[in-house]
Amino acid sequence: MQITILVGTVNGNASSVAQALQFCADDIGATIDVLPMDGFTITALDTPGAFIICTSTTGVGDVPPNAAGLLHSLDAEAKYLGHVRYGLVALGDSSYGDSFLGGGKQFDAKLQDLGARRIGDICVLDAMETVQPEDDAVEWLKAWAVQLATLA
Repeated sequence: MQITILVGTVNGNASSVAQALQFCADDIGATIDVLPMDGFTITALDTPGAFIICTSTTGVGDVPPNAAGLLHSLDAEAKYLGHVRYGLVALGDSSYGDSFLGGGKQFDAKLQDLGARRIGDICVLDAMETVQPEDDAVEWLKAWAVQLATLA
């Protein structure tokens, strides 16, 4: 099973989580590539395999600057993404209220609007509650991979 993790990050927290997921590739029988979203467009989703969007939130619910191009491309170059299966790892801080997980929620909404199918629940990593985000994400990945495998 091929999984590509697309990372949107400002301070590196999402990158650390993505790397922890990559280290578990053998545990779930997968090959996992971790790629920062820098310079990516919608064509990045043409790659075979499943995807995990791993993104933090910045400002008032915005995606990180390195993820803005891909998010914009989902509108500007919109096309049907019915072949895309993805998971979402969203990092944020619930003390920010309504903008909590805004970056992840934006990707989720746009991908679903284009026909992509999210597998499983969103992995919510709240800076106010999660002491070890990498550990929580790894547990999520194991359950997510089982759900993904049932679709194959």
